[in-house]
Amino acid sequence: MISHIRLRRLSSLALFIAMNAALSVTVFAQEAAEGEGAAPAAEQHTILQQIMEGGPLIILIWIAILGTSVTMVTLIVQNIMTLKPTKLCPPPLVQSLQQTIGAGNYQEAWEICRQNNNYLANVLKGALTRVGRGKEAVEDAVAEMGLREATLLRTRNSYLSVIGVVSPMIGLLGTVIGMMGAFAVLGATGISNPQALAARIGEVLMATASGLFIAIPAFVAYYVFRNMSQKCVVLADDTVNTLLLDIPYEELSGVQIGENFSAGAPAHGGSRKVSMALKTNCPVCGGGVAPGVNPCPHCGATLDWAA
Repeated sequence: MISHIRLRRLSSLALFIAMNAALSVTVFAQEAAEGEGAAPAAEQHTILQQIMEGGPLIILIWIAILGTSVTMVTLIVQNIMTLKPTKLCPPPLVQSLQQTIGAGNYQEAWEICRQNNNYLANVLKGALTRVGRGKEAVEDAVAEMGLREATLLRTRNSYLSVIGVVSPMIGLLGTVIGMMGAFAVLGATGISNPQALAARIGEVLMATASGLFIAIPAFVAYYVFRNMSQKCVVLADDTVNTLLLDIPYEELSGVQIGENFSAGAPAHGGSRKVSMALKTNCPVCGGGVAPGVNPCPHCGATLDWAA
């Protein structure tokens, strides 16, 4: 997850980009007006002056437009940083879990997952809690947790679609309100100054242009990130299934992994197998055991060490 400090930095960057974009649109409009000779230089207004002269509703509309632009840039930056296979399944975490699960230390693997907060860790943690119930229960857990994590992952991206729909409507609302004011002036004074009327209409259309300026990249980013998220989720699910592929579910019947750890009884009344490949924990009491030690120095359980 992105820290609060980084979110504040991203918001500041988004605000800076949005303000530069608004300034660029203003400069473009002013240069176009100067090139066409639409109005003398003394009568030109900056976009800020136009907004302030439009009244409270126009001010609120432009605040909403600026807010959507800042939100859009922030969401795009966040998605670029998070929608990566290396973020959902960090290679060091995958390697650690492969060694731990391969050695039969499922409680330790669960602890590793609890200490991490990403797609792989959250899905695998839910699956490990059901290893004592059989393969079918584990597969159901993977499907349930995978759907949950994928939904949370795609929620941020769905807001881009909302921005793409709402921002043109906000701009159109500003244009309609501005046109109402322009035609009110036209009805009161007539068309004695059509040049000023045309300039006024051009000013109010700026709101619609700004809304479209936000909506187009928002929609493009939404579909790009939607495909990226689907690809990342598929790769993460493949990694989870690979880690769970060789678990001996029959031997682990009755084992409870998680907060209330319990080794249960061995499937055939014998001992539990543990690996000599690395230092491990006793599957009964969870105490640290050096390779080859038998019985467990903590609880006295008989251990069957495998090469």
